[in-house]
Amino acid sequence: MTITTEQLYEACKGNVTRIKLQLYTPILNKYMIMYNITTTQRMSMFIANLLVESGRFNYVKELANGLAYEHRKDLGNINDGDGVKYKGRGLIQITGRNNYTLLTKDFKVDFITHPELLEQPEYAVRSACWYWSTHKLNEIADTLNFKQTVKLINGGLNGYDVRLNYYNQLIKVLTE
Repeated sequence: MTITTEQLYEACKGNVTRIKLQLYTPILNKYMIMYNITTTQRMSMFIANLLVESGRFNYVKELANGLAYEHRKDLGNINDGDGVKYKGRGLIQITGRNNYTLLTKDFKVDFITHPELLEQPEYAVRSACWYWSTHKLNEIADTLNFKQTVKLINGGLNGYDVRLNYYNQLIKVLTE
């Protein structure tokens, strides 16, 4: 199963420009297939969360400066400047030296030296799908546990109501 630009536009109720959706839709489809995010349930949960994490596909780099992540050993930020250098990037806001290191290993692309590469549309989407997969979010989506999905992506329930609204719209659009 794939999604069209028009389906995304309808689910977003026009809150995302068609130009952004035309850019991201083929990349989303490519990597959602690769990472088996292919059921209505999985796609709806995934995209709903991406829409909030990325400010409706407008931000592929966290707006905050990253200082809050300095010396966060749970993120692997062990060196001065790691919090700023490895702040959230990509559509799901990959954060921390540990995640950048894992992505470097899995993608065979040097995100440690060049973290800004995660801001490119291809890597912004692929890293989000990778995160979804490595955190076994397909399995959680299959249980219909939206709250748990949000917590594993966001660390809390920030923007929960907006995410849930997008999720419900996506379910509706994808089952019409």
